[in-house]
Amino acid sequence: MGISVWQLLIILAIVLVLFGAKRLRNVGGDLGAAVRGFKDAVKTDDKAEDAASISSDSSDVVDTQSASEKDKV
Repeated sequence: MGISVWQLLIILAIVLVLFGAKRLRNVGGDLGAAVRGFKDAVKTDDKAEDAASISSDSSDVVDTQSASEKDKV
């Protein structure tokens, strides 16, 4: 048994009466900014992890090459 459209409209009307449209607009804007900030932080963290994995991969290749060269000598 889900919530019907009429029940959602009644809840919305009660919230508007209690808090007012201006305060709800401010809360919505703050919530949107928080979500945007979270997404940007996740993207930045992913890029940092990718860069770290690339640099560690390249150092592994260098170590492998130097080990194989040592075996030849």
